[in-house]
Amino acid sequence: MCCCCGPAGYERVFGPRFAHHLARRYRRRGLDRTTRRIADLLAAQDIAGAEVLEIGGGVGDLQLELLRRGAARATNLELVDSYDADAAGLAAAAGLADRVVRRLLDVAEEPGAVAAHDVVVLNRVVCCYPDHERLLGAAADHARRLLVFSHPPGGRAGRAAAALLNLGYRAARLQFRNYAHSPAAMLAVLRRHGLEPVAALRGPLWQVVLLARTGPGSRQDG
Repeated sequence: MCCCCGPAGYERVFGPRFAHHLARRYRRRGLDRTTRRIADLLAAQDIAGAEVLEIGGGVGDLQLELLRRGAARATNLELVDSYDADAAGLAAAAGLADRVVRRLLDVAEEPGAVAAHDVVVLNRVVCCYPDHERLLGAAADHARRLLVFSHPPGGRAGRAAAALLNLGYRAARLQFRNYAHSPAAMLAVLRRHGLEPVAALRGPLWQVVLLARTGPGSRQDG
């Protein structure tokens, strides 16, 4: 990952205080709207017994919901360990700690370090990563059956929002940056890796796309 968006940059934005906030909100309110839509989309695809890989799953709230809805196991990949304590607490409270594995790993940099899973999830992740092609290509190669991701709307509005956020980060002397990747370009990457869209949900801030594998593509076995 490039220097402007390495783990040090993430740590200052997605630190323990942010993790505590997410865990507290989940305990009080459950999943937010976008995450709930992802859970509903996947549950409608019959995920009984599925292995789920979530890239950048934060405190693991979505993973817990998918396990409750029939998934067998979940693996979470993060660039920083800021979420781990709160994630462990939520998993233990749900009685699901033995079915969740958390790892510090950049799958775009080390794709061979994790096995393929039935389902891959990237919720509010691609816009935080500078190289969408490497990240989505690696994610797609790890999806045996389904991949779902959320992203901000494209076009001028999306670019303007990212630019405004980045001005704030610069003013606060933060290394972290947001990226307004083209939705069409992101879908093109996933299609090249053997996935095709089967459902799309629009929202004012986040759009959700569910894709399914249509052939062997370049998927890793494992």
